[in-house]
Amino acid sequence: MSLPSPNLDDRRFQQFVDDAKRYIQQRAPEWTDHNVSDPGVTLVETVAHMADQIVYRLNRVPDKNHLAFLDLVGITLFPPSAARTEVTFWLSAPQEETVAVPVGTEVATTRTERDEAVVFATERGLSIVPTALSHLVVQRQGGPVTDRTTELAEGKDLLCFSEAPEPGDCMLIGLTAAAPHCALALELDSRVDGVGVDPRQPPLSWEAWTEDGWQPCEVDRDGTGGLNRPGDIVLHLPEGHVLSRNGGHEAGWVRCRVTEPLTGQPFYTTSPTIRSAEAYTVGGTTRAVHAETVRDEALGESTGLPGQRLRLAHAPVVADSPPVLLQTAMHEGWHDWEVVPHFASSRPDDPHITLDGATGEIAFGPSVRESDGTLRQYGAVPPKGTVIRARRYRTGGGRAGNVARHAVQVLRTSIPYVGEVVNREAARGGVDGETVEEAKLRAPITLRAQERAVTLRDYEELARRAAPETARITCLEGEEGEHGAYAVRVLVVPQAVPDPGGRLRFEQLVPGDALLDRITRQLDERRLIGTRLAVGPPFYQGVTVVATVHAFRAVDTDRVRRQAHDALYRHLDPLTGGADGRGWPFGRPVQAGEVFAVLQRVPGVELVDEVVLHPADPLTGKRGDPTDRIDLEAPALVFSYDHRVRVVGDTP
Repeated sequence: MSLPSPNLDDRRFQQFVDDAKRYIQQRAPEWTDHNVSDPGVTLVETVAHMADQIVYRLNRVPDKNHLAFLDLVGITLFPPSAARTEVTFWLSAPQEETVAVPVGTEVATTRTERDEAVVFATERGLSIVPTALSHLVVQRQGGPVTDRTTELAEGKDLLCFSEAPEPGDCMLIGLTAAAPHCALALELDSRVDGVGVDPRQPPLSWEAWTEDGWQPCEVDRDGTGGLNRPGDIVLHLPEGHVLSRNGGHEAGWVRCRVTEPLTGQPFYTTSPTIRSAEAYTVGGTTRAVHAETVRDEALGESTGLPGQRLRLAHAPVVADSPPVLLQTAMHEGWHDWEVVPHFASSRPDDPHITLDGATGEIAFGPSVRESDGTLRQYGAVPPKGTVIRARRYRTGGGRAGNVARHAVQVLRTSIPYVGEVVNREAARGGVDGETVEEAKLRAPITLRAQERAVTLRDYEELARRAAPETARITCLEGEEGEHGAYAVRVLVVPQAVPDPGGRLRFEQLVPGDALLDRITRQLDERRLIGTRLAVGPPFYQGVTVVATVHAFRAVDTDRVRRQAHDALYRHLDPLTGGADGRGWPFGRPVQAGEVFAVLQRVPGVELVDEVVLHPADPLTGKRGDPTDRIDLEAPALVFSYDHRVRVVGDTP
């Protein structure tokens, strides 16, 4: 419990007026008209209003002192984080020359009457390299590579795999040029006789050869249904796609490999064939950030004094690495300065600065008088008259940048031959800057932990500080049989933007390796010796609800079904579900009675007839036996998977 803050003066406007009227009765009894129409009372109310404002400012003194104390102990506001996403630039038509998308190209969401456009800028340049098919070879499982380029040119029907395909059979397509980050279109004239595979989920994997070996390609569209019919396939080639030699030919290689079928998945009975094939580049993908980049901003000249402060023209500053590239002019050129959290470890010649991202204030190292009377300089100070500039920093960010996939569709920077732009995945990572009230709550925890992770709450606080863009972080004691003795398990749920309709995809809830590594490094430096650390995602327990409800007469059953599905996905959500809307609690069981109540509150539902729960595997889609309760372990969260609601009623 915090100490009570004193109210220095609790009088208000009406009390000042009443006190003044009592004084009037004592000092000027002949003044008897105290109505608001009297000019003298008007003056009294004017003075009372001014006194009320003075009291208000007086009562702000404790808050001002609080902020001064926070600044004294080094508590500063966290700056905002910028959302990032992958943006694909689609060509209006295949080109013969490389199409360059420069750094800083701006794309945006569509502006509406209610919402302003959210602008993103590319973080790196993109080259959409033209390419074409040069070779086609096939390789049976464990066998040699066979060149089929000549037969393809003659229009013969070629077997893509063995006559009886086996997992590991490959069809390799050689391209005239490597096209990293590019979207590749393959037009295949395929013919098949009773292959037997599911065209929506064929047992195929598309991969590209990179510097790190074969890497998977994202399949954007498969019009062939798993090589079942003529059509086109659009692949997104990974970073690092390079030329290599295979079968005696140098090319940029892409392969289609037969994989092991999943449980219950049909497999090839005969090999598909192709008689013609073409390849060309149709677009490219690069990373974009919801922030504006400021370059070469002049900050003036150095005074040569310790502790001097400068302020950037644009704030807040997005927390990048580094957040700002500061340079000073030297005889041999520009000299870089390093941003550090504090000057405690800075030596007199270290080019260190600190940055307050919320205000954009840059500070050079101070000079501190030691106990023996000598002065010690913490961090270097540029000589007097030295020109200082901010070479690069970003400003902006915030939660507004967390837009859904396919929301970015406007190309604000004109690029020849680029027809459209789209973000194939939702943007995430945007976090608003910390408020003063949030800093007040954080300060006691920070002072107590002192950058040391001892308790589970310390681990949570330090993990959130390392990755403020995460949606949820919780820490549990690790199981000795799984993680060893004295283990702490940190569960990370990344930020995710649902697709239209409020649906989350399972892959959105898996944190990336870079995020986990950043949290691990932060905690590893501050954990107690002997404590084991395990950082990773929670276990997601898929839940499928199968229910039957009755709708009121003359109510649209399709609308009731949609609203029932929305209610289930909204309630059984790891980020925004649960009774309080803050996300389903870790380890909380799912019970049919609770789901019954959720469905009963859906508008148009008269009666909930039956509710059955099925545990489900979000990866394979396999459902378990029906039950009325699904228990979750402590490190587990629910994940809505393919709910089924049957609505009984009369359709108007």
